[in-house]
Amino acid sequence: MVPESDMHRHFTGLLKSGEGTDVTFEVSGETINAHRCVLAARSAVFRAELFGHMKEGTTTSAIHIDDMEAKVFRLLLSFIYSDLMPDIIDEEGDNANDEEVILQHLLVAADRYDIQRLRLMCEEKLCGYINATTVATLLVLAEHHHCRGLKEACLDFLDIPANLQVFAGGGLNYLGSSCPSVLIDLISKLESLKHDKTITDDG
Repeated sequence: MVPESDMHRHFTGLLKSGEGTDVTFEVSGETINAHRCVLAARSAVFRAELFGHMKEGTTTSAIHIDDMEAKVFRLLLSFIYSDLMPDIIDEEGDNANDEEVILQHLLVAADRYDIQRLRLMCEEKLCGYINATTVATLLVLAEHHHCRGLKEACLDFLDIPANLQVFAGGGLNYLGSSCPSVLIDLISKLESLKHDKTITDDG
């Protein structure tokens, strides 16, 4: 019997042990070590930063990342080493509400470092969090980070008149100020539905 691949366990163990690490990140005040070759193999952005002509590729000091939470960066590294969706809820006391927010930040990180498989996995999970309260935020997130599936799921949610009525209370103003292009898409979709309904009624 040939055992299933456990390569991800070996790489994850290497990350956890810290053995052989050769690059250090300072993320929101926390020091995180990793392996340049692994990061470069998994992300074209990391490859350019660590082996290109950018400053990060020549520096021996810590690389500072100030616009991301340390937990999100650790989750990003966990995926890079394992190719598996990391556990968002852990022993730190996170709850379901935290999971949605962390998934949003992890999606942004995945898009930033061009890790498309992780971005799609986050996108799929976030579709399960769509409701009248979150749909506006998720629409803007989807538009800014090229998440076609998440955007379509949000628009489908708003196809339901009851959902749209609740959303219209404040969501339209938020979309208008944060991402007018999404508001235009929403209006176009609603107009198309109205047109289709008119044709059906006339028929």
